[in-house]
Amino acid sequence: MPIRNVAIVALPGVQPFELGVAWEGFGIDRSDEGVPIFDCAVVAMTNNVPTAAGFSLSTPHRLDRAREADLVIVPANVERTGQAGPVLDLLRESVARGAKVMSVCSGAFVLGAAGLLDGRECTTHWRYARELSERFPRARVDPDVLFVCDGPVLTSAGTAAGLDLCLHIIRSEYGEEIARKVARRMVMPPHRDGGQAQYIDAPIRNRPADTLAPLLDQLGGELADEHTIESLAARAAMSARTFARRFKDETGTTPHLWLTRQRLLLARRMLEEGDDPIDAVAAECGFGTGAMLRHHFSKIVGVSPAAYRRSFRHRRPAA
Repeated sequence: MPIRNVAIVALPGVQPFELGVAWEGFGIDRSDEGVPIFDCAVVAMTNNVPTAAGFSLSTPHRLDRAREADLVIVPANVERTGQAGPVLDLLRESVARGAKVMSVCSGAFVLGAAGLLDGRECTTHWRYARELSERFPRARVDPDVLFVCDGPVLTSAGTAAGLDLCLHIIRSEYGEEIARKVARRMVMPPHRDGGQAQYIDAPIRNRPADTLAPLLDQLGGELADEHTIESLAARAAMSARTFARRFKDETGTTPHLWLTRQRLLLARRMLEEGDDPIDAVAAECGFGTGAMLRHHFSKIVGVSPAAYRRSFRHRRPAA
């Protein structure tokens, strides 16, 4: 079904910015540049909808307006538990009649409550990915990507990723040139490289390490040094086999992967805050060579060290 008619569902507690993201994608008239116009409307169960920002919005369109839409969008919402039955019915009916449904950020919880994530790949903001997996165990949640399109169900990560998904839809419907025109009006790239990993403060979830905490604290200042299971086990007064098992129990990962992630965190800080060449960053972080840093950085963070520095380097104000 080609997408021409779009409905944005405003639930109580809707995040205004994420609703604005959906409107920016499909509600703006850009016909002066040859961009097709979408028939777009904000719909709600009532005329007066309280938002997460403390003000209310008013729309004349009820849920019936969405029943003719080709794309139904659910923006982020502060309420991630109970959802209104009529909205869940609407979403299920939309998919059943061949329309697409899309979420922005935590709007994925509404799609999950409607049962539309079961057996499907999906995503949400990295802060909510674990909660989404626990709430809807049949969903295949990918916390690293910017958006996922699994059949008629489209999900995006954080706020800006909603714009990425809007552009992807426009590109799929009208081609690359139209998508570039829309992106240019938004003053954003038509396609972003990498995934959410580059925006997460800590790539892995830290667990309390009761026995190994002193050793882990020491290793944080020794990332440039070479470490082996045997050398670390000796420092912990354990056999290598016992140390590996205890390390996994207390950190949730292996010593090698833990060190790699900690080295990447240090590399990210150095790329954000300094001007050192990539080879120097690699040596300081324990990767040895720039090639090895680029390999691990691209594999785990999703972009190259140089691209990460261009995006996240802290600019010092001029004197």
